[in-house]
Amino acid sequence: MPDTPFFPLWRNQLAPWGSRTLQTYRQVRAYTLAQLELCFASWFPAELFPKAPKKANSRDRHYTRARTFWCCLWQNLNPGTSGREVVRQLQALFRLQNGPEISEEDGAYCRARARLPLGPFAQALHATAQVADQRATPLTLLRARPLKVVDGSTLTLLADTPKNRAAYPAIQCQPGQPSFPMMRFVVLLSLASGAIAALAEGSLRISELSLLAMLTQRLDRGDILIGDRGFGGYSLIALLQSTVGVDFIGRTRRRLQARKLRRLAPTDWLVQWPKGGNPSPWLTSAQWRGLPGSLTLRLVQGSLYQKGYRVRVVRVVTTLLDPELYPAQEILQAYRRRWRLEMCLDDLKTTLGLESLRNRTPEMVRQELHARLIAHNLVRGLMAQAATEYSVPLERISFTGSLDALRQFAQAMAQARSKAQRRALWTELLRTLATDLVPERPGRREPRAVKRKKNRYPRLRGPRHRFRDHLKRHDRRRLSRLRKLGLKLK
Repeated sequence: MPDTPFFPLWRNQLAPWGSRTLQTYRQVRAYTLAQLELCFASWFPAELFPKAPKKANSRDRHYTRARTFWCCLWQNLNPGTSGREVVRQLQALFRLQNGPEISEEDGAYCRARARLPLGPFAQALHATAQVADQRATPLTLLRARPLKVVDGSTLTLLADTPKNRAAYPAIQCQPGQPSFPMMRFVVLLSLASGAIAALAEGSLRISELSLLAMLTQRLDRGDILIGDRGFGGYSLIALLQSTVGVDFIGRTRRRLQARKLRRLAPTDWLVQWPKGGNPSPWLTSAQWRGLPGSLTLRLVQGSLYQKGYRVRVVRVVTTLLDPELYPAQEILQAYRRRWRLEMCLDDLKTTLGLESLRNRTPEMVRQELHARLIAHNLVRGLMAQAATEYSVPLERISFTGSLDALRQFAQAMAQARSKAQRRALWTELLRTLATDLVPERPGRREPRAVKRKKNRYPRLRGPRHRFRDHLKRHDRRRLSRLRKLGLKLK
């Protein structure tokens, strides 16, 4: 080897062979699927998955922590990909680089994924959201203060296992109908880039307000939180303003029983909202007693009518009381922009296949959810960088098109022989995203309706071995004729 002090007389003869061997060994050691780490390594904290001091992952194996994480990330960027396909690609890549032979079974990879702790996934989610915000065009609304959006949704767990049912019990709406474990989650999104900065999840028995209370530590003093009418309650607004120092913009679920203090404009008032008599169930008694007896809020009413929009006039409550620093029109524009971010959850469920999770244990379900959100942030950051560098609207860059382009260009980057070629491919990727814009569709309606008709197959309401097929139409006719003759159907 060229770096060893032994055999100095053979150094010239062994140096070329040693450099090739060392280079091949380093390539095999760092190689993963499509080499995503070459594109996004700087987006993650250094030493995200350090080597364990002892026991599991204490020695470098085929599935190290870092390689397992990147393989998991690649798997979530390609929805529907099984662990077997991950192993097959690793086999091909190791064979190409004259690396070690690995087992054809996917059990080792699945066990390596199960050993990954969940903490680094949450750190990676927050870090990728920060990178996406840095690459996005800054917003000038509301004195350029950080604007974050809170939203919630539900997921169906495809694996109907006892552990998943215990952690995420289903709610039986109709007797006799099949039910699966269901998860409720709440996310904090950036209004500038659409990236997801934090996540809180639980069963359907936990309210979205309780999940948001777990995320208050992810909010920084000076942030502005925007939420829909499900979050516009007295308890949440008072908690954010008194303990966290975060302002709020949103609608309220019920009619606001407040006393108007002063009229700032024809559709702009200062109101006083008294504290209710019934404590909030998601707050502790100490937290409820610590809330102020009343809040001075600002009630802004305005028209957000646009062809295709379902809501025409909205009434927004906010803690931004100064009409000169925070004009009413900018408050309404910020809330209107929040509606656009609901498409981020649609991209997660439709494009990235997050509508149902496949893992069989709650721990792996949480890991799969975090990995899918990290993949979403990578695509959002890529879109934000392309929009900023080429001065195009971020809303006109397709999420699906960006994901498809990233998959293809990542394979090309893995075959590049130099850093200059990889930089040229990255620049071409950004240019492609900036030029392939979706058409403007002003006034396009997005109704909440299903276009495809569901099939007529019966539901599987029990174990498979107990299921009996329903008789077809010709079988029923034959059975009816045989019954009239007093015979039985064989």
